[in-house]
Amino acid sequence: MTGGGMMGRGMRARIAALFVLLLAFAGPALAVNPDEQLADPAQEARARELSKELRCVVCQNQTIDDSDADIARDLRLLVRERITAGDSDEEVLAFLTDRYGDFVLLRPPFNAATVALWAMPALLLVLGLIAATVYLRRRPELAVGERGLTAEEEAALADVLAARRAAREGPPPSDPA
Repeated sequence: MTGGGMMGRGMRARIAALFVLLLAFAGPALAVNPDEQLADPAQEARARELSKELRCVVCQNQTIDDSDADIARDLRLLVRERITAGDSDEEVLAFLTDRYGDFVLLRPPFNAATVALWAMPALLLVLGLIAATVYLRRRPELAVGERGLTAEEEAALADVLAARRAAREGPPPSDPA
């Protein structure tokens, strides 16, 4: 056995390549059950597209297609029911926002009720920058260059530099006299 143990380098490379290939094909698992799907492929495609815009009100950061929560299933069925009834995409979204509010949308509209939601990331960034600036300005150890070195620090530095110089130059040449 050479340094690779029982498994050779080539075998490990093949296993790693297989693992990467499996990860490449691993997509999100959709929670849509076969019994929820519509018989008409065009209507099912519309339902899937609408589901990408709707948030699971329990999971919050998942679409209703990605969530397996009971409320997400109810919303999926409701979307399909409204599509089957002949509602347009806009009517389906309007029905759901009337019932659940703008929160059900993954991209809520910018209005008076959602201004805090849209402004929060920028506000948090500004507050973080202000806090970091205040913190960094109050740290006394960052001002070392302004206050200089103490006499003991200068002496220790001179000793270190002299020792390094001596080590680099080696012993003085002997006098052949």
